[in-house]
Amino acid sequence: MFKKIDPKTPLPKMEEEILKFWNENKIFEKSLENRKDAKKYSFYDGPPFATGMPHYGHIVGSAMKDTVPRYWTMRGYYVERKWGWDCHGLPIENIVEKELGSNAKKDIEKIGVEKFNDLCRSKVLQYVEDWKKVINRLGRWADMENGYKTMDFSYMESVWWVFKQLWDKGLIYESYRSMHICPRCETTLSQSEVAEGYQTIKDLSATVKFELSEEKGTYVLAWTTTPWTLIGNVALAVGKDIDYVYVETTLTDEKGELKDEIYVIAKDRLAQVMGDRKYQIVREIKGSDLAGKSYAPMFSYYQEKDLKNKENGWKIYTADFVTTQDGTGIVHIAPAFGEDDMELGKKMQLPFVQHVGMDGIIKEEATDFFGLNVKPVGNHQATDIEIIKYLSRNNVLFSKEKYEHSYPHCWRCETPLLNYATSSWFVDVLKIKARALETAKKISWTPAHIKEGRFGKWMEGARDWSISRQRFWASVIPIWKCDKCGEMKVFGEVAELEKISGQKITDLHKHIVDGVTFKCGKTCLPAG
Repeated sequence: MFKKIDPKTPLPKMEEEILKFWNENKIFEKSLENRKDAKKYSFYDGPPFATGMPHYGHIVGSAMKDTVPRYWTMRGYYVERKWGWDCHGLPIENIVEKELGSNAKKDIEKIGVEKFNDLCRSKVLQYVEDWKKVINRLGRWADMENGYKTMDFSYMESVWWVFKQLWDKGLIYESYRSMHICPRCETTLSQSEVAEGYQTIKDLSATVKFELSEEKGTYVLAWTTTPWTLIGNVALAVGKDIDYVYVETTLTDEKGELKDEIYVIAKDRLAQVMGDRKYQIVREIKGSDLAGKSYAPMFSYYQEKDLKNKENGWKIYTADFVTTQDGTGIVHIAPAFGEDDMELGKKMQLPFVQHVGMDGIIKEEATDFFGLNVKPVGNHQATDIEIIKYLSRNNVLFSKEKYEHSYPHCWRCETPLLNYATSSWFVDVLKIKARALETAKKISWTPAHIKEGRFGKWMEGARDWSISRQRFWASVIPIWKCDKCGEMKVFGEVAELEKISGQKITDLHKHIVDGVTFKCGKTCLPAG
């Protein structure tokens, strides 16, 4: 029976009395015991990070997550509500890095991965007691004493099992492609992580002049929002059926003398690009007529390098992604720094120039800019400004302008991200996308508009999922690859690895697993 409440009773006092009664009499535990033989209802609750105090977002989510298990418990089901802690990843790594005064991945490598991981382990659960108090005050029932941790041996082994299941179904592959990376953390990020960190910033764009090799004084104009990528330029792209024009204009050079230059621009972009400049159209052609023409490289740093497919570089190609919606209708191609660029590079077998390291620092080959960070935190335009100054001095800058746009930043450290070609392991989402969309139609969504709205649209746009991270405190990918023949062995359970390696394994973190080797099945060198 419900006890009558005196209207004058202070609510906080009443709350404390109820919580005390629940805890002292183990009401939650008894609700489970009473239904232990009943039909089970599975409830999955994504674990929070224990690296900070719970905030209002957690509180709102927890209130909703408590409602569903209570409802099904009252319906007579056994609903186990085991709490979990997300222990791995950048959130905890960033905390430890700050305490160490670390600013880059190389700092971690200096102190050693084992020491760094031990520090991460020691910091993971520092806010557990605070979480327990908040969840208890919410009136939420959850088994926090017997919760799981993603750093537990058993949990990490279950990750291996899932990976092996995906591998056996042909849903795992490795690929070298352009994707977003955080240069400070020096790791790739998934689409969802990238989506979390967009910020509105002011940036610099430049329209630059590429001189045609066989038509001196004639320049193809290309617009870019990332001037720092111009050092990696190896091609230009035009639309096959787009109309282009040669326009002649007279300008004053640095000596004060008049000279004529001819520019190649998409006809639909002529007014926007030329602005108030006086010009005369001297020729009209299709993009297909420009294809195959060579031009002079804007930077000479890699001209003497032994680049693969060098003979295909610094030419004009046609591409379907070229439009006349903005820019000049001509796209500068740097395969190391863009998805479309990379795909065109593979298709046309272009040379590959990656003048920036994964730390965002320009390499020594680019002597004029060696050591510069291409997107430094706090002054992200700094290197673009230096690039533009260089272009201006060398008479290959047509125009520059500031513009405001939404730009992705690291969801943990807020460093501007780079679109960067690197290797990663992927889940082949596209193979199962159609089935996932059909299955989603059978789900009861609350609120209903999510089905066709936010979640439905997200699923329709889903792409292959990058799951590997070039970091330290995480579950390792259970693939062993022979250093000599490339043969790969994938493990779904630790016992199998122990048997084949002859080693007892008590921890599945990187600093331990990296040392586990065994002989290749093809009688090659030890795999590892």
